[in-house]
Amino acid sequence: MQNAGLNERQSQVASATVILVAWMWGAYFLNYCDRQAVFAMFKVLKSDLQMTDAQLGLTGALFLWVYGAGCPVAGVLADHFSKRALIISSLVLWSFVTILTGMSSTPWMLLGMRAAMGISEALFMPAAIALTSGATPQQWRSKAIASLTTAQIAGVVGGASFGGWMAQRGQWRIAFVVLGICGLLYAVPYAWYLRRALPATLDGSDQPSTSSPERGAGQSPLSLFRIPTFCALCVIFPLFVFGLWMIYSWLASYLEERFHLTLAEAGWTSTIYLQSATFVGLISGGYAADLWRSRNRAGRLLVLLASLICCAPLLYGIGQVAELGLLKGLLMAYGFWSGWMMGNIFAAAFEVVGPSSRATAVGFLNLFGAALSGFAPLLVGTWKQTLGFTGMLGVAAGAYAIAALLLAATILFLFPRDWQLHAQKITDR
Repeated sequence: MQNAGLNERQSQVASATVILVAWMWGAYFLNYCDRQAVFAMFKVLKSDLQMTDAQLGLTGALFLWVYGAGCPVAGVLADHFSKRALIISSLVLWSFVTILTGMSSTPWMLLGMRAAMGISEALFMPAAIALTSGATPQQWRSKAIASLTTAQIAGVVGGASFGGWMAQRGQWRIAFVVLGICGLLYAVPYAWYLRRALPATLDGSDQPSTSSPERGAGQSPLSLFRIPTFCALCVIFPLFVFGLWMIYSWLASYLEERFHLTLAEAGWTSTIYLQSATFVGLISGGYAADLWRSRNRAGRLLVLLASLICCAPLLYGIGQVAELGLLKGLLMAYGFWSGWMMGNIFAAAFEVVGPSSRATAVGFLNLFGAALSGFAPLLVGTWKQTLGFTGMLGVAAGAYAIAALLLAATILFLFPRDWQLHAQKITDR
């Protein structure tokens, strides 16, 4: 009878986790559709708004810089106030900004809306990741977060494909309006679920009591930087997303110019092969991380290391091949292994970061990731006629190799002590 009750309880927890991830997935999908659609519209924006290549690069850079700067603030807010309120507010705000983006009449108005998009979307991810993590048992954590992250993949494909298709039809403005309205409509049942279907305790379920030694009164968010492993991840993650955002922001334009594809074809080709493989990588990486973690406490960090080692040569190869079929294969391989990093970076950080600081940790990781990766679309646009897209991919591949060496040293020399200190304070493992 006791085993039957335990199994029933585990089944209920698993079901609640799946439902929570599903609702979060829908919002995160819209998040990426709205931010990504513009990158498949470069040719039309260059014509309609008279934008230069540098200004087109700024559409990604401004968003990432503002988004990154807002994430730590959003993380601190999520660790101290209602995560649900932040999540819904973010969705409503970025949906309105998306609609206003479609009304842009000058390059600087569009760039202003991209900065506003960064502010509005920054509120979402720290709260969403922390809420999902707090509602998920440790042994399922990587699978839950990786499953949520697959929405990013679908959003990149959906946003770029829809944006490119609408731009080709001369309706890029309508594309933004439609995407924004979809977000506003989704916010209504989403708010009901978060408010009514979830227990109120889940809104702060990842925070220990005030008597916990892990959560000292007045603890500073900067105390995270006393954890060497977390500091290393704040260097490694930006090096990774620097290369990723080169692909995200300029691959469609590169394919359209080099292989003479239409805007719709370039938008589809630049996303479907890469992102479908990343989807598989996210799911398999989540399972691998939970499995390796059950056998080795550094298992989640080892998954990140495998990702970097495999991605470095693939990223370099993407910029060198001259045959479209081979390029598609390299994009799929890169997508698969990049999924191992994307789905596990936050779960890996939570191995040494306490529950009361998880949203803040997500915010800082996003800050450093966005601060560096914001230069990726800008530098490609600025140096397009000199070093070019292929040359920049070579630079990014070298950065991946450096990140792999740093992570290997972290696993060997920093993580064991950090994990022991963390384990003494936290009993949720």
